[in-house]
Order: sequence, then structure tokens, then C-alpha cells
Amino acid sequence: MVNMLFVNLAVKEVQKSEAFFTALGFSFNRQFQDEKSRSLVLSDHNGVMLLEHDKFQSFTSREIADTTRTTEALLAISLDSREAVEKMLADAIAAGGKEHRPTNDMGFMFGGAFEDLDGHIWEPFWMDPAAVNPDA
Repeated sequence: MVNMLFVNLAVKEVQKSEAFFTALGFSFNRQFQDEKSRSLVLSDHNGVMLLEHDKFQSFTSREIADTTRTTEALLAISLDSREAVEKMLADAIAAGGKEHRPTNDMGFMFGGAFEDLDGHIWEPFWMDPAAVNPDA
């Protein structure tokens, strides 16, 4: 059983990334940061480590994905309401991000996608709790 999840993302300039995600309403865990990294808080048990390229590269021998040409992941994050999804998408664009995909309303689920400053694709979504089958 997984207790916590931390996704690691390569970023060009950690200070600019921090400003971008702060504009979207995220906070940071200052215990786990230095001049080349920030710990973005998603929840009490989930986070994203934003690591400048040289620091990220110290954890792998593989090439860092060129997000202008490839997609290394789709980061889907659940929010409390449709309005929260719309706000995050608007805030991302206002903070310098790009729309990746327009919103999609499936009735029981609503979401869209944006690219952050480094081209990572984030998919905020809301799912109607009544549509989730607890017996599944």
C-alpha cells in the first residue's frame, strides 16, 4: 500500500515555477527545498518536487524529456468543484501557462488541461461524488 506519492519534475527556473504554482493557489513545504528545488504540496500525502535540470539529472542517467516534443506524464489532479477547475485553468493561463486542451463536460466529470511554464501537462478535474460507485 502506498503511503505517499511525490512526483519529480524537471524545471528550468525553480523560482519562476514557484511563482507560477503560487498563483494557482498551491503552497510549498519549506522543509524540502534548496536553491534548486521546491516541494509543491498537493495534499497531506502527495506532492511534486520541482527540480532544476541539473539537480533532476543527478537522479537519472536518462535524458530529460523535451516537453515541446514529448509528453512524459499527464498529471491529473482532482478538485472540489467545477468552479475550482475553471478557476485553476484561468489562473494557469493568467500566470503564463498555456491551454493544452479545452474543458470537457461529461456530466459526471468535468475537466481540462494546461501546460505549466516548463510544458508539463496538468489536468484538473472534478468528479460528481454521486457518480462514484462505492461497491465497485
